[in-house]
Amino acid sequence: MGNDKFLKIAVEEVRRYTEEHLENPQDFDIYVVWVCKTLQNNKALLSTTLSDGMYFEATYNGDKKELYLDAYKKEKNVCVKVED
Repeated sequence: MGNDKFLKIAVEEVRRYTEEHLENPQDFDIYVVWVCKTLQNNKALLSTTLSDGMYFEATYNGDKKELYLDAYKKEKNVCVKVED
């Protein structure tokens, strides 16, 4: 599957999932953070403009013609100083 078709389906699934889990309906946009295609498989990381800390991983298995959607909630952001 090409990236354009894959991303269209992934964005639709993120929208469906998010709308099903919103307590208060509101407008939001979905954006793609990263996308990759390897052989017959696609993967993308997506998020929304909502401030709920959610992000999504969409994976298309080209062998099985299946899309998997994982939903994650950001728990913490830690800064780690690294010396050269």
